[in-house]
Amino acid sequence: MKYIFLFFTSFLFAQQTKYVDFKSVSGQLSLNPKGKTISGTVDFQFEVLQDIDTISLDAKNMEFSNVKIDEKEIMFINTNKELKLIFPFKKGQNHLTFSYTAKPKQALYFVDMENDEVQIWTQGQGRYTSNWFPSFDDVNEKLIFNLGISYDATYQVVANGILKEKTTKGNLNHWQFQMEKPMSSYLLMMAIGKFDKKEFKSKSKIPLEYFFEPKDADRFEPTYRYSKRIFDFLEKEIGVKYPWKINRQIPVRDFLYAGMENTTSTLFATRYVVDSTGFCDRNYTNVDAHELAHHWFGDLITAESSTHHWLQEGFATYFALLAEKDIYGEDYFYSKLYDTAQQIKFASRTDTIPVLNPKASSLTFYEKGAWALFVLHESIGDKAFKKAIKNYLNKYAYQTVNTQNFFDEIKKVSDFDVENFQKTWLESTAFDTPRANALLSKNKTIEKRLEIDKLKKTPLAEKEAILKKTLESDVYESVKAAVVDQLENEKYEDKKALLLLAMQTNNISVRQNLASSLTKIPEDFRTNYETLLDDKSYQTQEIALYWLWRNFPDHRTAYLDKSKNWIGFNDFNLKTLWLSLALSTPNYSSDQDSLVNELIAFSSTKYEATTRQNALEKLIAFKIINDQVLSNLVGATTHHMWQFSKFGRDTIRLLLKNPEMRASFNRILPNLTPDEQFQLNRLLKE
Repeated sequence: MKYIFLFFTSFLFAQQTKYVDFKSVSGQLSLNPKGKTISGTVDFQFEVLQDIDTISLDAKNMEFSNVKIDEKEIMFINTNKELKLIFPFKKGQNHLTFSYTAKPKQALYFVDMENDEVQIWTQGQGRYTSNWFPSFDDVNEKLIFNLGISYDATYQVVANGILKEKTTKGNLNHWQFQMEKPMSSYLLMMAIGKFDKKEFKSKSKIPLEYFFEPKDADRFEPTYRYSKRIFDFLEKEIGVKYPWKINRQIPVRDFLYAGMENTTSTLFATRYVVDSTGFCDRNYTNVDAHELAHHWFGDLITAESSTHHWLQEGFATYFALLAEKDIYGEDYFYSKLYDTAQQIKFASRTDTIPVLNPKASSLTFYEKGAWALFVLHESIGDKAFKKAIKNYLNKYAYQTVNTQNFFDEIKKVSDFDVENFQKTWLESTAFDTPRANALLSKNKTIEKRLEIDKLKKTPLAEKEAILKKTLESDVYESVKAAVVDQLENEKYEDKKALLLLAMQTNNISVRQNLASSLTKIPEDFRTNYETLLDDKSYQTQEIALYWLWRNFPDHRTAYLDKSKNWIGFNDFNLKTLWLSLALSTPNYSSDQDSLVNELIAFSSTKYEATTRQNALEKLIAFKIINDQVLSNLVGATTHHMWQFSKFGRDTIRLLLKNPEMRASFNRILPNLTPDEQFQLNRLLKE
């Protein structure tokens, strides 16, 4: 054991990357969806820079066999966190091969669907890829990944890089993907599902592949409405050619986040798969641009540590906003900056962690990071800013970077005081409001917005004329929406004329603000409010239907008849609301049982987490609760999406305060799965 102790201690004083440079890896993988396992053979090429007796790979809860260096079996230790290779490694090239199997607890997800189909996808950001593929949690170890994946021939398979070869053997296809440039392990991905795709070419001839489920064919255009335009814009705006050979976008079910910029192949949540009506409330444009910008800022160059995380998230947020500016215009651009400035200022009252800190919040890394870039861009001018960005990307391509690396390039093109800038925008938790307002005021929309916001505490009688003039003007929608916000707590009789003007703008955003803020609807405003049911916005329709149903019991049948065929977004927001309202309206339906069963079905595992939560929220709010509802609620606590599992736990805690509900949960306990029993028992014992 003495020898083993020596190799463990040899790494205490140095990082492995100083001793070993991993060049490339090829993995030939198979997946078992029933067992939710992955297995494969792996082949690493690496160079030993200095003699060393142990090399480690990150590998969580895996089993290994046939571990060989240059075809010779070697001693290894599996700590269930790392694979440690014991060998007197000498300077020079080496070849590592082994086989492995794993049943990942995270990072590789098997999402069951109807008809025994499945979607399989990965999410590695952070340090999670090592749960499904032996790799490196350290972002500074970049290497070329090539994955080969064998799977059912009726499915599409995607991984990083170009598809080099596809072969068929029996009922299996083998897909071989190839990368040419190195990347950090967290960007490794795969996605498997029954997808269709459409193919395009960018202006620079990069292949663009946009995937969709066959059932969503009619949603393809609104979902990807601006995708090619965004690609062409960012390539031109950044000034550096897209650094990879292909770009793909794949929507997957029950994805953990909005999107993820895996190199060459972005995964994104299906909530952004929308039709033209859904587009105005929930479109993919910003997420699309953000994840694509990461292919330069994050994938091409990667922050060397989380202290410099803003170099990825702040940059992706800012360049996504520039792309939206190209699409939606300057008023949209400045309005978004104004809104995020308000969020940052409010958060800074309690958020004491600045941008250059690994524990900074998402708002700080993303939005304040973007604001810092906006200030820098405006301060040194467009020409100098673009030159610095281009030099920065070219100099550090396929490497890791820190903030000083970026500022060094700024100094080469400008005499701007980056030291003071860093203190103000990256090291201070305060928000430089005077500087921000000075920059924002270059836009006439924001000038007007600032003028309106100064009136918040002014009595309505004194500001009514200004508000009226604003609503009647052609000023950008965000200013008119701000006017409506100021009316929320005013007496109805005093604000009625302004409400009517807001309705007459026929602007979806303004009308939606009104729908949300006017929850007590007077009878003499009913017919005006009812027009919201016809707005081309599923979100507005949901708000309006609910509040009309609440306020006017005598008209409930008419509202339900009008909306009975509504579906809404792909999370069935309107359908689940309609079912809950229909069940809560006496004598509306002669077949209550079928409505109950339909609503409960939406809370089952046949649907995505967002749909299930929609249904469960409505079932519980309207007190439509039976054993199946409670079982489906417990099922939420075992889901891989933390937001949904937290909803399940929090809702159960509330219900357990009722002795009858506690008895019901105890009754269903024996019929639950072991994982569900474990979660419910924990909650029962709290």
